[in-house]
Amino acid sequence: MIVAVGIDVVLVDRFARALARTPLLADRLFTTAERHTRSGNPRSPESLAGRFAAKEAVAKALGAPAGLHWHDCEIVSDPDGRPWLTVAGTVAAAADARGVNHWHLSLSHDGGIASAMVVAER
Repeated sequence: MIVAVGIDVVLVDRFARALARTPLLADRLFTTAERHTRSGNPRSPESLAGRFAAKEAVAKALGAPAGLHWHDCEIVSDPDGRPWLTVAGTVAAAADARGVNHWHLSLSHDGGIASAMVVAER
């Protein structure tokens, strides 16, 4: 049963400027696995913007409760490159409180916009 849907969009250029302006922002928002590809290369601004949009979409699907920690929602890729997410800590607690135990994620970026859609399921 679908509990909620969350969606978010991010302007890639604006997000890239924020990362350049605030060097520790990427560390605050993303885990090491999120900041790098499976081969260890840094992710592109488009990819990071999409991951940020996914974290925002998760928060929206959960009703945007206060106190969620960025690292408690991790967007990673499987060996085929398909993105998926894991939750822990504050995000897992909020999901449990709403009966969410399964997530679906779609990421996209084109034309300078990154977007993410999340479906929270029970």
